[in-house]
Amino acid sequence: MRKWHRWTTVFIGLFMLFIALTGLGSHFAAMVARGSVFETEERGAPPPAQAPVAAQKAGPSAGAPAAQQAAPNPARKLVGLFHHLHSGEFFGPVGVIISLLSGFALVFFAMSGMWMYVQMFRNRLSRGRRDIFWK
Repeated sequence: MRKWHRWTTVFIGLFMLFIALTGLGSHFAAMVARGSVFETEERGAPPPAQAPVAAQKAGPSAGAPAAQQAAPNPARKLVGLFHHLHSGEFFGPVGVIISLLSGFALVFFAMSGMWMYVQMFRNRLSRGRRDIFWK
């Protein structure tokens, strides 16, 4: 199992690192797009999807405050870009397949890592060592 774990890491580790970094970038850009990194959305205001139908038909500037009619926040564009990079859509069908394989690899690494840990722990028990963690 160690051999499979090690060689799979060599081939797919960079893709997994890319996916992890773009996922972090997506979340950070979403926090920045809200206006402040540590603020949450205001309570009581309905989400944009629940806006009245009449306001949606009237156009984007109808009933919106002047601050919302300004140019869109550039961080919102970054959210979309990071999402497309993270999901692999940016690179077409091949990117989506690589993203999917990276997800399967993450599951494999988690399961094979636990399997190796259990085997090593059993070997330690058979030698009389009862420590859960290695020193």
